[in-house]
Amino acid sequence: MIKNKTLGSMLIVAGTTIGAGMLALPIASAGIGFSASLILILLTWLLMTYTALLMLELHQFASSDATLNTLAKTLLGKRGQYIANFAMVFLFYALCAAYIAGGGAQLQSKINAALNLDVAPQVGSILVAVLVATIVTMGTSTVDKLNRVLFAIKVVVLGSLFFVLTPYVQGQHLLEMPLEQGLLISAIPVIFTSFGFHGSIPSIVKYVGVDIRSLRKVMIFGASVPLIIYVFWQLISQGMMSQSQLLQAEGLQGFIGNISSLVNSTQVSTSITIFADLALATSFLGVSLGLFDFFADAFKQGDNKIARLKTALITFVPPLGFALFYPQGFITALGYAAIALVVLAIFLPVAMVWVQRAQHSSDQGYQVKGGRFGLSLAACCGVVIIVAQGLQMFGVIPALG
Repeated sequence: MIKNKTLGSMLIVAGTTIGAGMLALPIASAGIGFSASLILILLTWLLMTYTALLMLELHQFASSDATLNTLAKTLLGKRGQYIANFAMVFLFYALCAAYIAGGGAQLQSKINAALNLDVAPQVGSILVAVLVATIVTMGTSTVDKLNRVLFAIKVVVLGSLFFVLTPYVQGQHLLEMPLEQGLLISAIPVIFTSFGFHGSIPSIVKYVGVDIRSLRKVMIFGASVPLIIYVFWQLISQGMMSQSQLLQAEGLQGFIGNISSLVNSTQVSTSITIFADLALATSFLGVSLGLFDFFADAFKQGDNKIARLKTALITFVPPLGFALFYPQGFITALGYAAIALVVLAIFLPVAMVWVQRAQHSSDQGYQVKGGRFGLSLAACCGVVIIVAQGLQMFGVIPALG
């Protein structure tokens, strides 16, 4: 029987992974066809699950409250610690700023519509930041309980969408071949970032305890839920429209509009919007929880109320400031999200495990299968993702999603 904390942690992993960015997957993979996108999704899932298990291998020899800051300092020295801290803060501040801005805009429009007011967008952003900060400051247990409710609603909404949209899937659309090789490379960074949950792993280890057997279940099953949902979502979205129709959709709103017109139902658009709101909420909770515990470790803050309040201020005030006063800054930062995530979720775990295995024999504890070949292959995959992101940044291949 799955323990209560283990189940909750699986849902935190799944909720963090399945963000609103899932809706960009059909657009990002529009020109490569269903088969190619399916292969990329499966390979990415294998890669990210493998590196998540590497993180567990690291945590078995550390204290239960250790974060990337402590692990990197212990195994890679000061230089490794600086790289880990920069990648973590850069990526997670940018993500939190995006969630605050996006969630604030959604909340503001809902308040204005419900109460017939003209509330400024900044008010919505502040309310979202304060609400999530309060929940995260209360602890992982509170995040777990709320995430279960939100995730359950999200699954129901997705299930109803799949039920309504499945009859409109046409087999010939799923058999279309990639339009050009450049689009295949363009899809890699978007699909890769859709499986990012590694920043919340230390929080889960702290919550569950260093119980490798339970934590392996959390990582494998927690990452498998997004895999299943992504495959079904690609099946439906790419089966409903041809590649040319998907490519001609003007961004996310155009994609949602095309689906609604095909089904001839405004309820589909409403359901997708509800899902996007819930996905943003669960992902924001997981990301900010990981960042909160990271700062608590980095600044050696205790677990009392005053210490947690200080950590909350460090965690939420800077991204709120960016969202309010310098929105272009975090939008630019998100353009480098895949590179920062490669450092955080691939290069650092591989480098730290390489060093740790030199210090401990294989019979001293849990070791992920694959040996040096697995570590080298993961690092090579990270290089491929960075190259793909770089080619997009320099305009060599189109930027999608």
